[in-house]
Amino acid sequence: MQMVDFEFRNELIKGAFSLNYCYQCGTCSSTCPVALITNGEYNPRKIIEQSLLGLKDLLLKDQKPNVWLCCTCQMCVEECPQNVFLTEIFEKIKNKIVLLGEPYPETYKMQAISVIQHGLAIPLTQPIIRRRDQLGLPNVETANIKELKKLLDATDFEKKIKLFEVNK
Repeated sequence: MQMVDFEFRNELIKGAFSLNYCYQCGTCSSTCPVALITNGEYNPRKIIEQSLLGLKDLLLKDQKPNVWLCCTCQMCVEECPQNVFLTEIFEKIKNKIVLLGEPYPETYKMQAISVIQHGLAIPLTQPIIRRRDQLGLPNVETANIKELKKLLDATDFEKKIKLFEVNK
């Protein structure tokens, strides 16, 4: 049986007060494309329910349902009748998972390395650049790598995501 962790619940609410407004209508899950393609295995409503109840171990250690499956498309936020900022809450949970040293998908580490090296999570390839040019789309601006490095150093980013260790 999972224990309610009120301190954890309050941490999630702090800065994401909209969590309090959720009345578990299920609109988020019914509009979520990931929930639809996983036949409900990924369930935003369940994550919010566990957050409301302060079920820290389920969210951070067991990760059931897996918050990392959120594609941050914002459909849940757009359709929520209570204006709950679900993706903001999911990001807080993901950050806590990383800070606790719990496992997270290797793809996020790969994106972090790409941001550090290229200023983009997914670097542009020559075919993409050529296609954008053919379509008359503007050039994609990247972050200034030196400025980005200062920001990442100031937040101990590389240490927090353990860039030089392999996730298990």
